[in-house]
Amino acid sequence: MAKEQFSRTKACATKTLYAVLKEMVRRGGSIPAKEIYPFVNENVSLTDWEREPAGKMQYIRWTNSFQFYSIDYQKAGFIVKKNGTWYITPEGEKVLKKSPEEVMNLARAAYMEWKKLRDIEVGPDDEPTDETAEKDNSMNLDLLESDAREGIKRYVVSKSPYEFQDLVAALLRAMGYHTPFVAPKGKDGGIDIIAYLDPLGAQTPRIKVQVKHKPDTAIGASEVRALSGVLKAGDIALFVTSGTYSADARNAASGSDKFLRLIDGDEFIEMWQEYYDKMSDDDKNMLPLKRISFLGNNE
Repeated sequence: MAKEQFSRTKACATKTLYAVLKEMVRRGGSIPAKEIYPFVNENVSLTDWEREPAGKMQYIRWTNSFQFYSIDYQKAGFIVKKNGTWYITPEGEKVLKKSPEEVMNLARAAYMEWKKLRDIEVGPDDEPTDETAEKDNSMNLDLLESDAREGIKRYVVSKSPYEFQDLVAALLRAMGYHTPFVAPKGKDGGIDIIAYLDPLGAQTPRIKVQVKHKPDTAIGASEVRALSGVLKAGDIALFVTSGTYSADARNAASGSDKFLRLIDGDEFIEMWQEYYDKMSDDDKNMLPLKRISFLGNNE
């Protein structure tokens, strides 16, 4: 990368990353990766050069620089990328008191220090050595992971409410629970699944599960309180949605005098991936995954 182009690329990333950090704060601390590019395109002033495709892969320049420098922000501890979502850290929120250029310089310094600790040669800030190739690998992996997560989400969304309910029951079985009751079609009385620690259900706690297949909806506090109200001695509650929960719903769960665990769509997918190898073949086939290995490091 020529020195002049590297400088323009860095300036582009400086403004786009700063804008996304601020947007994460506005949204409460995170942003889905799939919403970042539309947000920047609509809210950040980009030059014609920054919007042009470039390189062998014909990536749009600003998206390439954005991903390239986002790794610096990770190494500085300003952001965390996890399961298709970006999160801003307390350190990231703190540096927003500084100018975009100051934030970029801090991130660059952190990345360079990280490289030195690994005994990898680094050049001047405007003349990277092996940085481009290494970051390209990381960027490609981020994009692949994001695409994979979105593919799984679309598959889950395409399921019917009763198919999603069956997915939740399968996950519980993979976690070692017994699920003698999974509600059939029709009125379920507010409980969709009952899970036991043992086949007879003699041991406590017994888990009463409410399942809502509402991928585009935030579950409210009233629904969480209603689930809490059906619990009896020896029961705990699990609320699983393919969507999200409102802040009031999460407060209702944490403030309840009964144990009530909330799992949203993103966490459900994460848990499905974690316990997938422990599932029966029939359960795996309800949401089949294919594992692919990439060269990485021990960080």
